[in-house]
Amino acid sequence: MATLLGSDSPCTGARRTLCTGNIVTKFTTSKITGKGFSRGTQLPGGLLQERDKRAKWHGIPTLLQKLFESSHPNSDLSQAHSFLKVLSSQLSMEAMSFVTEDRKTAQESTFPNTYTFDLFGGVDLLVEILMRPTLTMQKKKPKMNDDLVKDCLSVLYNCCICTEGVTKSLAARDDFVLFLFTLMTNKKTFLQTATLIEDILGVKKEMIHLEGIPNLSGLVQSFDQQQLANFCRILSVTISEPDVGNDDKHTLLAKNAQQKRNASPSRAEVNQVTLLNIPGFIERLCKLATRKVSEATGANFLQELEDWYTWLDNALVLDALMQMATEEAEQSSTGVARLDSSDESSLSTSPLRHRLPQSMKIVHEIMYKVEVLYVLCVLLMGRQRNQVHKMLAEFRLIPGLNNLFDKLIWRKYTASNHVVHGQNENCDCSPEISFKIQFLRLLQSFSDHHENKYLLLNSQELNELSAISMKANIPEVEALVNTDRSLVCDGKKGLLTRLLTVMKREPPDSSFRFWQARAVESFLRGATSYADQMFLLKRGLLEHILFCIIDSGCTSRDVLQSYFDLLGELMKFNIDAFKRFNKYVNTPEKFQTFLTQINSSLVDSNMLVRCIVLSLDRFESQTEDVKGELVKGRMKEPFLKSLLENVSCLNTSLVILMLARRKAKLPFYLNALREKEYAEKYPGCLLNNFHNLLRFWQRHYLNKDKDSTCLENSSCIPFSYWKETVSVLLGSDRTSLCAIASYIDEPFMDLDKDLLED
Repeated sequence: MATLLGSDSPCTGARRTLCTGNIVTKFTTSKITGKGFSRGTQLPGGLLQERDKRAKWHGIPTLLQKLFESSHPNSDLSQAHSFLKVLSSQLSMEAMSFVTEDRKTAQESTFPNTYTFDLFGGVDLLVEILMRPTLTMQKKKPKMNDDLVKDCLSVLYNCCICTEGVTKSLAARDDFVLFLFTLMTNKKTFLQTATLIEDILGVKKEMIHLEGIPNLSGLVQSFDQQQLANFCRILSVTISEPDVGNDDKHTLLAKNAQQKRNASPSRAEVNQVTLLNIPGFIERLCKLATRKVSEATGANFLQELEDWYTWLDNALVLDALMQMATEEAEQSSTGVARLDSSDESSLSTSPLRHRLPQSMKIVHEIMYKVEVLYVLCVLLMGRQRNQVHKMLAEFRLIPGLNNLFDKLIWRKYTASNHVVHGQNENCDCSPEISFKIQFLRLLQSFSDHHENKYLLLNSQELNELSAISMKANIPEVEALVNTDRSLVCDGKKGLLTRLLTVMKREPPDSSFRFWQARAVESFLRGATSYADQMFLLKRGLLEHILFCIIDSGCTSRDVLQSYFDLLGELMKFNIDAFKRFNKYVNTPEKFQTFLTQINSSLVDSNMLVRCIVLSLDRFESQTEDVKGELVKGRMKEPFLKSLLENVSCLNTSLVILMLARRKAKLPFYLNALREKEYAEKYPGCLLNNFHNLLRFWQRHYLNKDKDSTCLENSSCIPFSYWKETVSVLLGSDRTSLCAIASYIDEPFMDLDKDLLED
């Protein structure tokens, strides 16, 4: 910023006090203290004009003064609009340079026009102009010109993205935030309003209450399908719980602490209920998610799609172009009634839309489907999960996605040179990559521990599951029997089978593998089903997993963890799976590679270790038919010490010790751990740490709101035996051979006692 009002400037009379310091400094101070000047309209016009050239204000303070004078209540605002247009042209150029300047942040770039506009009160003035109709006492509220509203919103958005602090100051005004939602009823100002709201909610300290939005139900029901999809971008901020971090230990502790502090539903959960109470909301989202788009053909399609990915940073540019198409259609319309937009895109009759490249239409559709799938995914993970599941099944979301799978979700001509980032959904990916990841996350949430998971199959595949159960002489699972076959997938393949097909074709270094494995694993979670496992084994899933772990050269920790977890669920208690494993891992070299991968990160592979330990324990009492390296017990003792050191592996450690207790071998294991401590010259550390972890386990799992059925289902060990074993291990009697305390010498007792309290 140029220096303002040098010390040699001539000053007389009332202007003398203004010349004793820097105008910018005075305005900045007034914003902090609330005293003194608050906007440029309080300064003499002559002074502003005099200092404009040297300060490089580009006439902005003077224009703001004219805008203020011409925007008084009851004026027609036409002259004010002309001044705003001049200001808008100056500020939009800076905003454009911001979004195209190699993604430079506001801190790395300077934008004097938007800074000057905000400094001299421009942002506050536009907020006043926009909200003025709400302040009148008249019964009939005055209506502002749509173009004026659009320009006000656009200027505010430009200031938000270019000048640090503007967005936060707007977010602090709850009255203005709620008022913005009322502007979304006007289709002509919808896009600008939605864009500004999304930006503001992204920095707002406290999540807004959706029920506080005036007539929210009527507002949502008034949206056409395109507007509703765009509105999902806003909703995603209002229904998602804050991220508490990725560290497992601190995540569990944070969840426990939060449960103690907040017995009542969170604001995000309240907002979810508010949305579910809007008539027709979920049904319309299902229609949006499953709406078909024309199939693109032609040799140039792939390159055309690449060009759009390069040009489009986000949906805003495309939205604007699509809105131009809508406006062109409206202007060319001569009284002919338009099609109902609730069934198809409101752009369907637009001449410009028909001139847009097919690839652009697909990108546009994909961008919206990403937002819709995200909202559905969040609702599936909320407290109202069963209600949401019932509606998604009723409105045939899964069969609809199955019909889109080959032509839109996983097209064969998807670009292979896109960089696929990690599993962070906020990564900078192309729209199509984001769409695939969101689709897989939805499948994971839909299948996880829910009987509706069988909707991912078609009728023929359900019959196959029944035949597997009959051949094995075991009863069909109740969820399979109760599945409404009118709601399952149609076609030759169900959605799960289609996913397996593309999963096996995925390149070794693709991060899609992580999400694909998670989605398939969720189908197996819950009570172990032999039929479900055999259904997947018959399709070569186990061999594919082992190839990825042993032979593919995969080094991604996230991908390997997802495959370890999936392998654990696939093999648990299934003797046929172990036979297949031994057939694939048929050399000492392969088995050693497998063990090395497991041992390289027990935190990632501990679920697989737990599965193998539990399964081998069952097999020992049932049959001698399973041979090979695994049966020799090489999966237990070497890993126990490492497992005990991490809270993420606590349940796996407990499984090993519970099985040892059943066989009266618990003292042997505890004594071995004590000898390990002394051999490595840190007596008491390991066992004290384990003692503290078990106390944490009691606080976590004995919480009255904690559902412990997942532990029973995953281990086939009654939860009462879990509790009993933990109590025995934590016993205070130092003469008990099954109490940890008896294996810790007195001088080393209670080391790091408060470790988990911090």
